[in-house]
Amino acid sequence: MIVTEVILGDIARHLQLDPLAVRQRNLYSEEAVGSQRRNTTHYGMPVEGNILQPLLSKLELSAQYQSRRKAILAWNASHSTLKRGMAITPVKFGISFTATLFNQAGALVHVYLDGSVQVNHGGVEMGQGLNTKVAQIVANELGVPLHSVLCTASDTSKVPNASATAASAGTDLNGRAAQFAAAQVRSNLAAFVGGLDGVGAGAVEFKGGQVITPQTSRPFGDVVKLAYANRIQLWSDGFYRTPKIHYDKTTLTGRPFFYFAYGAACTEVAIDTLTGENKVLRVDILHDVGRSINPGLDIGQIEGAFVQGMGWLTTEELVWNAQGVLATHAPSTYKIPTAGDVPAHFKVDLWDAPNTEDNVGGSKAVGEPPFMLAISVFEALRDAVAQARNDGLEVKLMAPATPEQVLRSLTL
Repeated sequence: MIVTEVILGDIARHLQLDPLAVRQRNLYSEEAVGSQRRNTTHYGMPVEGNILQPLLSKLELSAQYQSRRKAILAWNASHSTLKRGMAITPVKFGISFTATLFNQAGALVHVYLDGSVQVNHGGVEMGQGLNTKVAQIVANELGVPLHSVLCTASDTSKVPNASATAASAGTDLNGRAAQFAAAQVRSNLAAFVGGLDGVGAGAVEFKGGQVITPQTSRPFGDVVKLAYANRIQLWSDGFYRTPKIHYDKTTLTGRPFFYFAYGAACTEVAIDTLTGENKVLRVDILHDVGRSINPGLDIGQIEGAFVQGMGWLTTEELVWNAQGVLATHAPSTYKIPTAGDVPAHFKVDLWDAPNTEDNVGGSKAVGEPPFMLAISVFEALRDAVAQARNDGLEVKLMAPATPEQVLRSLTL
């Protein structure tokens, strides 16, 4: 990703064009070039549900890109030491394990006599909010309040052979498996209540902690007790395997991803041309998470991923000593971003449209894709260096763009 963005930035400067315009011209699209359409990846997968063109255009307007770019040019013309730069870079990120066998998950949903619900799935909660989202999915499926659903710790004696909680697919896989398990319990209860009231199971609704038919409404807990007394199964397992995906490692072709997540970031930076010191001044992000299951969690994941990516590209330098030993082996020996590195203006908006694929709740994965939005920081630094030099030559900036590297790029 970063190599492609560097190339596009260099092309734009060589042709004296706006880098955003060059990036927009090189997006996947339905447009045909000769006999070939520009909507197929190098591994033969069509890019469907592509929203990058409207997403970039919306961010360009909301971030006031054009007016700010003029203001930056004016600033740089009147300041000899501090120079500013700005860049918008997009992201298209495939979601699924590229090893197809890992795209499966299981879950258990147990409903107890007091109406409480326990869920166990194969995913690992590590602070990313997976259990919260899975609990929301199950609560929504059963029509009960969130506080009555408990997700317990992953346990291979309950759900075996779980795939790693990785590839940003934790909610996609485990959330869907839990939804299927909850749906089976719901189906059992719907058939039972429908029989009581003489209506079809499809006429039974579960919402607001109530089980509702055209004849009456009963609290969910009361229905559970009645169902137990009538020997109705109140637990179920759920299994999910991601559909449509396949990949041939011999021909390197196929559809390794269920769908793509999209996003873009607009970043403004400042550099000190005497020391190479640099600072991120402003960040505006518009990111696609489909129909968000939990906007608060998703925005937090985007913010965290971006700051992590910012550290990857600006401060987290790997240094080996003369004996070949890695000297920067932990946060105690290399620089990670802190609260002081987060810009005062850090705005994250969600692209509000459902996933075009049948994913859980119409959502999209959010873990890793926004990490790559931080490429906009690197490209903004290269833009600032180019404007400081103003010689039309290639900007040779190494990552991470430490002050030493920025200073070196100003003289290359």
